[in-house]
Amino acid sequence: MKINKTGDLEQPMFISVLELFKIGIGPSSSHTMGPMTAAADFLNLVSKFLSRSKHKSGLRIQCILKGSLAFTGKGHASDKAVVLGLNGYSPKSLIEEDTSLLIKTLWNNKSIKLNGTEEIEFSPEADIIFDNNDPLPEHPNGMIFNLIDNSGKILLSQIYFSIGGGFINTQAEIQNLKAPIKMIPDSSRPYAFSSAESMLQMSVESGLSIAEMKRLNELVFISENELNNRLDEIWNAMRICLERGLSTDGILPGGLNINRRAHKIFNQLNLHTNITDWLSVYAMAVNEENSAGHMVVTAPTNGAAGVIPAVLYYFINHRNGTKEQIREFLLTASAIGGLIKHRSSISGAEVGCQGEVGSASSMAAAGLCALKGGTPHQVENAAEIALEHHLGMTCDPIGGLVQIPCIERNAFGAVKAYTAASLALRGDGQQFIPLDKCIAAMKETGLAMSHKYKETSLGGLAVSITEC
Repeated sequence: MKINKTGDLEQPMFISVLELFKIGIGPSSSHTMGPMTAAADFLNLVSKFLSRSKHKSGLRIQCILKGSLAFTGKGHASDKAVVLGLNGYSPKSLIEEDTSLLIKTLWNNKSIKLNGTEEIEFSPEADIIFDNNDPLPEHPNGMIFNLIDNSGKILLSQIYFSIGGGFINTQAEIQNLKAPIKMIPDSSRPYAFSSAESMLQMSVESGLSIAEMKRLNELVFISENELNNRLDEIWNAMRICLERGLSTDGILPGGLNINRRAHKIFNQLNLHTNITDWLSVYAMAVNEENSAGHMVVTAPTNGAAGVIPAVLYYFINHRNGTKEQIREFLLTASAIGGLIKHRSSISGAEVGCQGEVGSASSMAAAGLCALKGGTPHQVENAAEIALEHHLGMTCDPIGGLVQIPCIERNAFGAVKAYTAASLALRGDGQQFIPLDKCIAAMKETGLAMSHKYKETSLGGLAVSITEC
C-alpha cells in the first residue's frame, strides 16, 4: 500500500470491463436493475433460511424502498423490478421477454413460489412500501427486505443499496468498506492501478497502452478467447439497441406522452450532415430504448447508456473502425470508468448526473482518443476534459422518468466526448488539472449537492412544469 501526494491511501483495485458493461433492461441501472438483483438475492436467502427453519407457512415478504428509490421508484419501475427479482428473474434474462405482459401476470399472483412448491405471500400493492422519510445513512438508494410470519414477527431481514450501474451492496459490505462502493483490493493483477497517476506511471514503465494493461489484468482469470467473445457480445448488444432505437417510432411509456424522435431525425440525415447531429441521434436512439424498458447496456449506467455506443458507433460506421478497435475502445473506457467508480461514484442518486453522463462522456472521450492514436497521457487528458465540463450537473428527471432531460443529455455527453478527444489530441497530454483531481472535485461537488437535485425529482427541472 502506498500513500499518494494528497495523503490518500492507495490500494491496487480492480473492476472488470465485464462488470462495468452489463447487458440488461431499462429504464435505470440503479433503480431497476439494482432492485431486481437485490430482490433475487433476498429470494435466495429466504430459500436457505427455510431449508433449516421450522417456519413453512403463513409467511410474507415485504420490501421497503428508501431515499431516491422511494421518490422516483414509480417512474423508474423499481416496484416492478422487485416483483421480477422475487420471481427469480435477472435483468439479462428478460432481454427477449415481453416484460409488460410478464409483470401484469406476476403482479396479480399475490404470492411467490419458492423451489417450485412452497408459497410465500407477496402482494406488490401492499408489500412494496415507498418510504419518503429520511434515507438510510449509508447511501440514498436503500432497500429493506423482510420475511415476516403471520404474527408480524420479522424472521429474516436484509438491507441492500443500489450503488449505480446495476451494482448492489449489503449494509454489512458498505460498513466494512467504510464507503458506498464494492471494490476488492487486488494486487494479483499485473497492472492493478487505483488512480490515473499510477495508471500513467505503469504505462510509461511498461511501454503498454491503457487498453493493453487493462487486457492483461482481465486475462488473469479469463482466457483471451472468452474475453474477446464477451467484449464482442457487449458491443453487439449496444449496436442492436442503438439500431432498434433508430428504427422505432411511438410514444414513450410513463405518462408524459413524450414522442420518440431518433427515428425521424435519423431519416433527415445525409452524407453532408454535421458530426454533432450523428452523435446526438445515435445517443438519443439508445436512451429512447432504455426509457421504453428495452435491452440496454450499462455504460456505465442505464441513464447514461447512450454516450459510449454513440461515439463508438460513429467511429465504426463513419471511420471504418475494426473489431480490434472496438475491443480497445471498451477496455480503455472501462479503465477510466473503474477509476471514477473507485474514487467517486457513478450513481446519480449519490452525486447527480455528473456521475452518470459525466462519467460516460469521460470514458467515451478516453476510448475515442485511444482509437485516434492518442498517447496514454492524451487519453487521460481527454477523460479529464470531458468530466470537467460536466461538474455540477444535477439529476432532476421530470416525473422520475428517464426521459427529460436524460435523453437529450446523452446527446450532449457524446458531443462533449468527441470534442474532448479532439482537444486532447491537439495537445501533448499535459494539463493543469489531472484526472484524479477532477474526479475528487466531482465527488466533493456531489456530496455538497442538495438531495433535491440527486434523482429525487424534488427540485430543478423536475418541478419546473406548471400543471394547467
